[in-house]
Amino acid sequence: MRIAIIGSRGTLGRAFSRQAHAAGHELVYLDRPSHDLTDFDVITRAITESNVDIVAHPAAYTNVDGAESDPGAAFSVNALGTRNVAIGCVEAGVPLIYISTNMVFDGTKRTPYTEFDTPNPKGVYATSKRAGEMYVEHLMSKFFIVHTSWLYGKEGDHFVHKIVRAADTRGAVGVVADEVSTPTYVEDLAGALLKLVGTRLYGWYNLVNEGECSRFDYAREVMRLTGRDRVTVTPTALADYARPAPTPPYSTLKNFVGAQAGIVLRTWQEALADYLSNVTNVGTAG
Repeated sequence: MRIAIIGSRGTLGRAFSRQAHAAGHELVYLDRPSHDLTDFDVITRAITESNVDIVAHPAAYTNVDGAESDPGAAFSVNALGTRNVAIGCVEAGVPLIYISTNMVFDGTKRTPYTEFDTPNPKGVYATSKRAGEMYVEHLMSKFFIVHTSWLYGKEGDHFVHKIVRAADTRGAVGVVADEVSTPTYVEDLAGALLKLVGTRLYGWYNLVNEGECSRFDYAREVMRLTGRDRVTVTPTALADYARPAPTPPYSTLKNFVGAQAGIVLRTWQEALADYLSNVTNVGTAG
């Protein structure tokens, strides 16, 4: 296929690009500054003129706390930018893969969220991502909306790097024990997205590594796998931290629909061990 990628320089975008290229797909990169998704004329023209078979859209404004003080930036990219991309896809007659977030759910449930649960976002970032979903849902007939969570990978400054840096700097870390979801390795997610594209089974999906954990359990597993067993990891609570943006206490996603199509990711523990066995710069953003 010929695939356009919007956001190819992000953590997921790079993983998706690597795997799509390795699978023999032809890639078209529609990234800033020459292709700004908030510029309606520019992005729609780029999509319609690129002669692609599908558009992948992992680009996003991801500063969750920053969105609370600058909602305009979040909605310009995540909502209106996604609207522009969706319209471009409609005009080009091609489907869209839109990457969304576990944070569109409010976190009040105590069992994993399925694709059939009703979103109820809290905070600007989550609301802007849900707005993007709604544009895709209402403007398009052929789309994949994919919820995922707690991404990490070869590039970017993510939780794994941050917690290792904190441990090496302080010798001990406090990590919240009442925020629960699933760490997801972008290489696994990218592979699942490519499989999904081939199914033509359009709709809504939750794609994450299997299982769930708290941030506290996640940190302890990172310490164990990196030989930092002697680092003291102390459980704390969300209430101990005053953050501008609300945090869903429970946002585990259940991959129900994808599993029906044979798309199942390995456990988060297996994925994390694989990642850490191959990374040489843990603690340093790639």
